[in-house]
Amino acid sequence: QVQAVESGGGLVQPGGSLRLSCAISGSIFGINAMRWYRQAPGKQRELVAVITSAGITSYVDSVKGRFTISRDNAKNTVYLQMNSLKPEDTAVYYCKVTQWTVDYWGQGTQVTVSS
Repeated sequence: QVQAVESGGGLVQPGGSLRLSCAISGSIFGINAMRWYRQAPGKQRELVAVITSAGITSYVDSVKGRFTISRDNAKNTVYLQMNSLKPEDTAVYYCKVTQWTVDYWGQGTQVTVSS
């Protein structure tokens, strides 16, 4: 069983930065891709960024050049560095970890971008 716990959300002004963390615990053998999703009020959950076990990354177009996903295998943690934040980035951000073919979700962390 894998547990994923997000942290690092909060209130930030437009143009500001935040770094989200997703700490992974439990049986980590077989974990491959790690993903960040977000869900804004009244909208569907969308995939924001992915990092594979080989370190290959990909992003949704709306965050390219502003967000960076990374992983620290020694700490069993995946990060999402978010720069140049915009009001439209406001959402609950979720971490999803895939172990073999099973997905595990965190509880989410709120990010609010507002002046």
